[in-house]
Amino acid sequence: MAFRLTGVLKAAAGIFPVKTPFFWFTIPLFIFGFFCLFSESGSILKFYPILMNLVFLFFFGVTLFKPTSIIYRFAILMDKTIPASPWNKRIAEYCRKVTIVWCGFFLLNGSFAAYTIFFGSDDLWTIYNGGIVFIFMGFLFAGEFIIRKRIQKKRHLSVPLSVFKKKSREPSLILCYDGAWNERLYKTWKDFIKDTAKLRKYIKEKGSDKKRWLLYSEDCWHFLLAFTALLQCKKEVLLSANISPGYIAEIRGADKKSIPFLTDQTSSGEQDFIHIPELLAGISLKHSEIDKIPEINADETSIIMYTSGSTGEPKAIKQRLTEFEKDNSGIISLRGEEFLKRKVCSTVSHHHMYGLLYTILLPFTMGVPFRRKMIDFPGELEKLNRASYMIVSSPAFLKRAVKTETPFTLKSPWIFTSGGLLEYETAEKTNEVLGFWPIEGYGSTETSGVAWRQSCKGQEWTPLDTVQLSQADDGCLIVCSPYIKDPAGFKTADMVELLPDGRFLLKGRVDSVVKIEEKRISLPEIENRIKQSGFVDDVCVIPMEGSRQYLAAAIVFNNKGIEKFNGLEKILINKFWREYLSQYLENVVIPKKWLYLSELPVDTQGKKRKEDMTRLFNDKTNGESLE
Repeated sequence: MAFRLTGVLKAAAGIFPVKTPFFWFTIPLFIFGFFCLFSESGSILKFYPILMNLVFLFFFGVTLFKPTSIIYRFAILMDKTIPASPWNKRIAEYCRKVTIVWCGFFLLNGSFAAYTIFFGSDDLWTIYNGGIVFIFMGFLFAGEFIIRKRIQKKRHLSVPLSVFKKKSREPSLILCYDGAWNERLYKTWKDFIKDTAKLRKYIKEKGSDKKRWLLYSEDCWHFLLAFTALLQCKKEVLLSANISPGYIAEIRGADKKSIPFLTDQTSSGEQDFIHIPELLAGISLKHSEIDKIPEINADETSIIMYTSGSTGEPKAIKQRLTEFEKDNSGIISLRGEEFLKRKVCSTVSHHHMYGLLYTILLPFTMGVPFRRKMIDFPGELEKLNRASYMIVSSPAFLKRAVKTETPFTLKSPWIFTSGGLLEYETAEKTNEVLGFWPIEGYGSTETSGVAWRQSCKGQEWTPLDTVQLSQADDGCLIVCSPYIKDPAGFKTADMVELLPDGRFLLKGRVDSVVKIEEKRISLPEIENRIKQSGFVDDVCVIPMEGSRQYLAAAIVFNNKGIEKFNGLEKILINKFWREYLSQYLENVVIPKKWLYLSELPVDTQGKKRKEDMTRLFNDKTNGESLE
């Protein structure tokens, strides 16, 4: 039979271990073959085609009842990128149909082989089993090949940043757009090849002796160009979480010249920086400089992401492009088809893990256009009504967006959110206003993506296929994945309840449980009690240190709360909360200091930082003590 024996054996190794009945079923077949080889009886040899068709029918047919068909296993042996492809599910279904066709062929072929034995002549047996059957198989192979190629032409190929070539995409393919898609302000694959070559030329000529480069660009297009050029030049890329002068200075250290700073901003407070737009406008290229594209070895790359740690100072987390692309593979296999139907836009910064993956690297890999500028205000969504969009957002942004009374007229949107827990009420309102119940992602810069949920279907989190979870003695979640280099995994600060089906529930952070006067109290519990009053849109409770430790609460009123407390003195509002909370809490854990704000301060990821809240309470013009 015209099958690759090595492919069959490799596939069989993953389907039929030695101890399965199939292994023992093959032994008589081989014995029969050797017997026919040395036997002088030609009539026995005639039964060999029947037995072969029975073996292949069983061999192919049994895989139809397993997770993957045998044809799919052959396919992934030839192309390792299929499991991470956005078309993986469709490819698996197509391969299953091809397997069914082959099973039908073996059934019909075996039946006709039996006819030639019992009702035909020796000549018919010889002509059919020695010639005609192979012609039929050839037609079957050729027909499937033609159909497969036609289907492949309709599909995008995944092209990760580490493997792209000049001809990986058509020159006219749109990678990036400005404003709304219908404004037709596009950047193409041809622009990408040309502009990365310009930056690469500058880095090689002016900074060949500099190993580390700092990058901050609010324009996603400029970011992609600089990020790619630096990796092509084998530089270590430092990604700043923000562009405040003090933050940048802490990253660069005393010797600024040792770490060149690439940015598209001119008001960063830094005098020593390299302006990306000026470089692109001022550098000319030869054809040879555009055509020659250096390879990126993903395993040898070094990417340092800076986040604000518990102290507020830059915290460096080192990764490789390898980990980013592994994470992308999981996202593509899970949600790839939905991405291909839409244009990507974002309300989050791409200088963090979540934003970088979803708004630049993932769209680039799939050939899906992404928006150049981050959406800053919910009102900008009104312009996104002429095409379908994949909106990458955060709980803080969605909370602001759903305050509108008039629903947005978005066309078949999908919304991803991460960076914090999205309250059920906000998710429900998002569906009413924006037309989609958000899919939440759980993870961090240290772990990357871990799990997801859509809260309309429950509060449980579903781990990604590449993740293994366990629980520490203190109840905190431990994450193991290809993204985490430590074999022991990464211990988070999130307390969880692991469920029998592999999912989990979040139970708050271990640092959200504090001791006040030797009494353990959960900060989320107090926040939930305040929200249950029905007067609050948002709240944050933090521990404070004075002559003794106490709690402080910052509140944002909803419309009902504004109506109730409008015109009241602050001391009377504080008194209301003290009396309200005394129904549920002991006096010692009721907050002693209160702030009433129009909105709570959050960072670029939409997270509330303890240091920011503490700074507000320490301001003498804020708050009112009850003591």
